[in-house]
Amino acid sequence: MDDNNGNIDRRTQLIQIALEKFARLGYHQTKISDIVQEAGVAQGTFYWHFKSKEAIALEIIETGKEQLLQVIAQGYRQDPGDITDMVKASEALFHRLFNFAAENRHLMEILLMGNGADQTIRKRISATRNAMEQAFRRNIERAIELQMLPEGIEVELRAALLMSMCDGLLSRWLFGSEDIHSKVAEASAQQLASELANFEFYGLLGKL
Repeated sequence: MDDNNGNIDRRTQLIQIALEKFARLGYHQTKISDIVQEAGVAQGTFYWHFKSKEAIALEIIETGKEQLLQVIAQGYRQDPGDITDMVKASEALFHRLFNFAAENRHLMEILLMGNGADQTIRKRISATRNAMEQAFRRNIERAIELQMLPEGIEVELRAALLMSMCDGLLSRWLFGSEDIHSKVAEASAQQLASELANFEFYGLLGKL
């Protein structure tokens, strides 16, 4: 039992170290020797758990994707409501998403910034972002089913706009320029969620 727990803990340790190094140094600049040196283990231990650097990177991205989709899925509409209820629901969803991003900064740096990854990794990152956008699309479609949004709206376009806004705001909040994005960086997850949800439904003018 101890050996199994040790293997699980070692695997988790290797993932956490790899995640931090991929985010800080970039995928190409990170070597397996860097990961095992920080973990204090031999390279054979790494290969016991992962067949390659690419394999551990892909697992990190796939796990991150599932976690992100779970966060978004918590905001799926269950019951009908009015516009105020919709704004509050979106705000709660964005708040959870921004909190997750803040708690998983290295993961978000890989997903949002790329950090010099090769084609296989970039494709998996792109698939993760597409899955997030599809999740937003399903949420919009559910709101239409509940007659909270009109049937004629362009779901694909609205989901793309929503994903772009969320993506852009997260990037600036976590990794933006201090000169240009200081106000964004200083905002709390709750403030950003409120602003984004308000903009989603009321645009630049805000709620009148």
